[in-house]
Amino acid sequence: MNPIPITLACWNYDRTLALQDGRVRPEGVDLTYLPLGMPESFHRMLRHGEFEASEMSLSWYTRTLFSEPRPFIAIPVFPSRLFRHSSIYVNRHAGIAKPTDLIGKRVGCPEYQMTAAVWIKGILADRHGVPIDSVTYVTGGLKEAGRRETPMQLPKRIKLETVTDRTLSDLLETGGIDALYTAEPPSTFVTGSPNVGRLFENHAQVEQAYYADTGLFPIMHTVVIRSDVYERHRWIAQSLTKAFIEAQRIAYAELEELTALKHMLPWLLSALEQTRDVMGEDFWPYGVERNHDTLATFLRYSFEQGLSSRLLAPEDLFAPETVDTAKT
Repeated sequence: MNPIPITLACWNYDRTLALQDGRVRPEGVDLTYLPLGMPESFHRMLRHGEFEASEMSLSWYTRTLFSEPRPFIAIPVFPSRLFRHSSIYVNRHAGIAKPTDLIGKRVGCPEYQMTAAVWIKGILADRHGVPIDSVTYVTGGLKEAGRRETPMQLPKRIKLETVTDRTLSDLLETGGIDALYTAEPPSTFVTGSPNVGRLFENHAQVEQAYYADTGLFPIMHTVVIRSDVYERHRWIAQSLTKAFIEAQRIAYAELEELTALKHMLPWLLSALEQTRDVMGEDFWPYGVERNHDTLATFLRYSFEQGLSSRLLAPEDLFAPETVDTAKT
């Protein structure tokens, strides 16, 4: 059988580098790896279906499950994960010293439905006494004015505004919004504005405590296959899954290489040992079983925030061949 040509759009992570440089080749696949960043790859896949497979926002993908016909199906690999307590920014003059001070405030987020915002809203509601409907959300461009979110039918209790003539970064600095939930730091924070800071200045400690309490390592992105490709060659789902797992195994091994550091962190070994002490050897797990609680929590948040019309189960997200696999 001739290999099936597959173009994969995915950022150039350490855990996918072996796929990009050809050290790992998916079975039966002639892979072209396009190292596209976010949100370009998401946008091009969602709007135009340009690739056979692509990295994808977990939230955006979840919402496609309610479309007919279903445009994509995911495989249980997660190239992007991030604890999000560090992603809550505040105007230092807005009187926000603790999470409950957010209640009644105007809070920016580039998109209400973006994965980072879904996690932040859910964590604040679950653990910090900030109900989802207790703030007014202001959506718009983080660094470029004019960004508009895909129209949604949200519950009436959700207060949502859109700004198109200014950026959220500027609004946070000048007090037009009181806080900001964002995947990427606002430019006014990066440039050191005295008006902008983090809600959790000790975010690393807060995030470690969150993991110790919940065992959750928030998932940001998954990988999707176009449904027409999957239906013609269903074996591709498992072939790609196995290749991602092998590429990640190589990345794990390279973290341990001490003859010469592969990554430019002087105390990399110390950070690796600390991470494994807290999270175990396989601290970035793939697959449904190891991530069931994390996925179920995200899906509950999506439902509670009005983004899903029904509560989904983790197994609903993925190609069945990647969930029910052979055991040795």
